[in-house]
Amino acid sequence: MAFRAALSLRSKVCVVGGAGGIGQPLSLLLKQNSLVSHVSVFDLVGAPGVAADLSHINTPAKVTGHGMTLTQFNGDADGNGKVEDQAAFQAVAFDEALTGCDVVVIPAGVPRKPGMTRQDLFSVNATLNMNFAKAVAKNCPKAFIAIISNPVNSTVPIFAEQMKIEGCYDPKRIFGVTTLDIVRANTFIAEAAGVDVNQINVPVIGGHAGASILPVISRTTPEAKSKLSQEQVEALTDRIQNGGTEVVAAKAGAGSATLSMAKAGADFAISLVRAQKGEKGVVQCAYVESDVVPECKWFSTEVEIGTEGIVKNLGLGELDEYEQKLLDEAIAELKPSIDEGIAFVAENN
Repeated sequence: MAFRAALSLRSKVCVVGGAGGIGQPLSLLLKQNSLVSHVSVFDLVGAPGVAADLSHINTPAKVTGHGMTLTQFNGDADGNGKVEDQAAFQAVAFDEALTGCDVVVIPAGVPRKPGMTRQDLFSVNATLNMNFAKAVAKNCPKAFIAIISNPVNSTVPIFAEQMKIEGCYDPKRIFGVTTLDIVRANTFIAEAAGVDVNQINVPVIGGHAGASILPVISRTTPEAKSKLSQEQVEALTDRIQNGGTEVVAAKAGAGSATLSMAKAGADFAISLVRAQKGEKGVVQCAYVESDVVPECKWFSTEVEIGTEGIVKNLGLGELDEYEQKLLDEAIAELKPSIDEGIAFVAENN
């Protein structure tokens, strides 16, 4: 009995892209959480070093690193130590990283830089996520998948379509992580309305790019909209929708929103672990397959998550007149991104 109980407490979480700007702090936050028993760090280059560093931290979670070291990738100064068949090496490493995983978090991909379009990201990250789905299907098809890799509006449908081809798609277990939009909304609105940021919750629905992001400020708890003018509501909405661009501009070419995304990603991943362990009433906004909006096969709403994945989609909820207008704009932004992702998988299989 005790052995079974101990097994039920185990939770292996793989961070795909764990040596990157989001992946490293995300892995650190997972290592610090008592619900996680094993952090598996995977990346093309650098994961073993990140894992070694994290493994020295005095928390119970085991940490393993999978993928090439820099020497294995490039060779040393004399040209020695380079792995010849790097694709085969990485395939084995990825299998080891994913085997037995309960949750897989995917921040891997090309980050945004000033002047980059969504299409620039799509061209690289689409192929990556299609291949990630193949590896997950092989090694941990029942895991909960949390996709951070941008553009989320397209990469999540891509992952799902590939899982269908692999014969193991479960719409209850695949999530696009939009949590950073909620984190930003909570921060910005709490500050503007004079509400405790530790207590506020602002639902954000739609997608995870520009006009597809719809903060439902009218349903903020505790109530905050009455403390804001309509002009403030519109300015805050714009800031939440363009929060990523704000950070990219502030870093002036030195990166994108990595630390705040890591915090948001870790919050979401831990919520999945909590649900898997049987905690009741776990509710998160997430970009999931749904019929809530007939025009969009994928849409972010609040969902209740249980041991087997999504238990209930809580739907759009009530929207005020301004938010209804934003919904129309969100649908117009989302639909072509979803269609593009689905078409990409069809054309590349």
